[in-house]
Amino acid sequence: MSLRSTDMRRLRTTDRDFANMLDALLAFESSTDESIERTVADILTQVRTRGDAAVLEYTQRFDKLDVAEMSGLELAKSELQAALNGLPAAQREALEQAAARVRAYHERQPLTSWEYEETTPDMQGTRLGQMVTPLDRVGLYVPGGKAAYPSSVLMNAIPAKVAGVGELIMVVPTPRGEKNALVLAAAAITGVDRVFTIGGAQAVAALAYGTQTIPQVDKIVGPGNAYVASAKRRVFGTVGIDMVAGPSEVLIISDGHGDPDWVAMDLFAQAEHDELAQSILLCTSVEFIEAVAASIEKLLPQMPRQETIATSLRNRGALIHVRDLNEACEIANRIAPEHLEICTENARSLIGKIRHAGAIFIGHYSVEALGDYCAGPNHVLPTMRSARFSSPLGVYDFQKRTSLIEVSAVGANTLGRVASVLAHGEGLQAHARSAEFRLKSE
Repeated sequence: MSLRSTDMRRLRTTDRDFANMLDALLAFESSTDESIERTVADILTQVRTRGDAAVLEYTQRFDKLDVAEMSGLELAKSELQAALNGLPAAQREALEQAAARVRAYHERQPLTSWEYEETTPDMQGTRLGQMVTPLDRVGLYVPGGKAAYPSSVLMNAIPAKVAGVGELIMVVPTPRGEKNALVLAAAAITGVDRVFTIGGAQAVAALAYGTQTIPQVDKIVGPGNAYVASAKRRVFGTVGIDMVAGPSEVLIISDGHGDPDWVAMDLFAQAEHDELAQSILLCTSVEFIEAVAASIEKLLPQMPRQETIATSLRNRGALIHVRDLNEACEIANRIAPEHLEICTENARSLIGKIRHAGAIFIGHYSVEALGDYCAGPNHVLPTMRSARFSSPLGVYDFQKRTSLIEVSAVGANTLGRVASVLAHGEGLQAHARSAEFRLKSE
């Protein structure tokens, strides 16, 4: 599929209806397929009530695995290590280097417990604080078969381990027994505790509810198809989930400097994910926009996934001319992209103007693809404008915070009077009396 330079949407911020056109470009409704929802609801019910038997049946049906016992679906750690040992030297070295960088970055993140003691006369002896503890058990969903992503194992398992999660259980489908050596090797490198070769909604259900063989987890993380996403939405509340992610996104800010081929290829890198992926360029130079458009037309025929890229760029991509870099930053904050590349001279000077982005890539050499694999920060990022209120996956997602409240007799006398007034105001007399019982008699 070809993509002529005139095919990709062109916008100018000076267009009379620019705001509405931008909103239309960003609009994305994750349409709910009723047949998927019905299927997922039934699978969750079956696994919740029948446990291992249902997991085995669905695995046999969907993944065509002839396995009679759950023991046949769990991989021994020796098999994970064998996969690592069997990798070509270059692959093993790259995987280990990426894991080391991701681990080093996340080791700087842990939240720590803290306390302080109040010293004023009316509160003396009262201590307040926060206790940070890791989750006991986390489930990691990893796509399997041909669509295998060892980078997902690194990005989800490493922060969990750094956080101190007690047990990490990975599920990965192996349709017709097809196992991906890189995925298994990544599990070995990151210290995943148990691996089950199951996938789909049945794997999410097994992790969320527990079966006779698979223990219930506290949180489920990791990407998956529409069935997995639906299942994660449905089990939220029984367990935690990381997020339900939308299509991948990149927004590039340019001042007209740099190589248009680089920019075109960075747009391709997101567009090749999915026909619904979104790649947008904001640029102050009309001439550079035209140069990028020419690069797109020139380079696209070289891409193995050119049909996916062309469809993505035609339907959801845009080349947008902005008045200046300040306006570009304003629009970037409105878009709140998953990935933001600042490809300008003195790129760092713009960081302070960006409030909403999943990850910011600063300068011409900070290509987003490095963030996907080995830069160090997590590649699990908020999409669909959710960077306005959420953050990348990190160590903090595998920890919880517990408030610590130790009130002295003196403090109870002071705070009790405040609580009593407020409780009576809310009509909660037992609350008020409970506080009043601790008051010193005058």
